[in-house]
Amino acid sequence: MASRVKGNIQLSYGSKEDSKNESVRDQVKFGQSWCSKCGRWGTLGVVKGSDIGKPELPTAVNITWSSINFKTILQWQPKPSGYFYTVEILGKTSDTKKKCIRTEETECDVTDVLKNVKETYTAHILSVTSSRMDNFEEPPYAVSEEFTPYNQTVLGKPEIQNYTQKGSKLNVVFQDPLTPYTFPNGSFQSIRDIFQHDLEYKLYYWKDQSSGKKDATTKSHTFELSVDSSKNYCLYIQGIIPSRRENHNGQESTVLCTSVGRNISDEYGAEVFIIIAVIAIVVITLAIVLPVILCKRKKAKAAREKEPLNGV
Repeated sequence: MASRVKGNIQLSYGSKEDSKNESVRDQVKFGQSWCSKCGRWGTLGVVKGSDIGKPELPTAVNITWSSINFKTILQWQPKPSGYFYTVEILGKTSDTKKKCIRTEETECDVTDVLKNVKETYTAHILSVTSSRMDNFEEPPYAVSEEFTPYNQTVLGKPEIQNYTQKGSKLNVVFQDPLTPYTFPNGSFQSIRDIFQHDLEYKLYYWKDQSSGKKDATTKSHTFELSVDSSKNYCLYIQGIIPSRRENHNGQESTVLCTSVGRNISDEYGAEVFIIIAVIAIVVITLAIVLPVILCKRKKAKAAREKEPLNGV
């Protein structure tokens, strides 16, 4: 029976059948799993792969996936000192791909290796030095949680291109957020191109200076709503994926308000009338008082000019 040392754990193997059974027991006992694609053992967040007696490099912790409109950044800690990180992306049905090789950063843009957006991926973050890589030694590494872009990327803010209120009709036209992925002609795909019928948009709207919200849903790029023609309305839009278990709602667009029939009171409130009234009072007061003052000064000046003549 042969034996092999992995990290601080010694594994023994006999025949092929014994080896398979032994492997299963090792997984149960030690919480390990064999990565056939990358050719090594691994455990979530656990150091693997060095010989006994060699100091281990620190491994990544707090590994997170940050993804908006399929733009995906992998982040982790700590900042390396005296070593580097290399990222490996493993799909359940795709080959391993390396990114950010020997980086001193603690984040890596992995967007371009996640183009199969319905695939489920994990990331191995290897802690490496030049010598370890050059000698083909197995570096210690940490494993991320699984990530499926189609189910987990956040929907970004839709862009409202036009909104008009004519009478009792409120019309809103908006644009889908774009993704980093392109068509063969080089134009960018939108999130609608990827999600297709799974994507909906919800419009929230309310009377200006009111808190009561209403909503409407569409699968197109437009909304047409019946509203009170005497009131102005505020609104925003967000994308939604009803079929998701989590992350149903996307980011909210900028809040915009109509201005049909809007007067100064609607726009600025009662404060503006107080300011205008104060200014008017000051102007009227000056208009009355200033001529009186000027008249008195003129009379006083005339009186002073006559005094020398009376003295003669």
